[in-house]
Amino acid sequence: MQPYRDIDGDSGVAAFESGPGFIRIQFEDGGLYLYTEASAGPVHIAQMKVLASRGDGLNAYITRHVRKAYERKER
Repeated sequence: MQPYRDIDGDSGVAAFESGPGFIRIQFEDGGLYLYTEASAGPVHIAQMKVLASRGDGLNAYITRHVRKAYERKER
């Protein structure tokens, strides 16, 4: 997992890991969620990867667009 930079200091995201067709998000509360192209769609996964790399806007994007579109909760 790679720490999420959180440029504005206002995110609930702590870390992320991404690979072909997926992004795994760990939240500050300890929750760990796997989002895949199959569960959330390739457009959303691509955008989440961009925001994760930037360190800004990922939590808001998840809340607005893919909140429950995760493949599974891992923790």
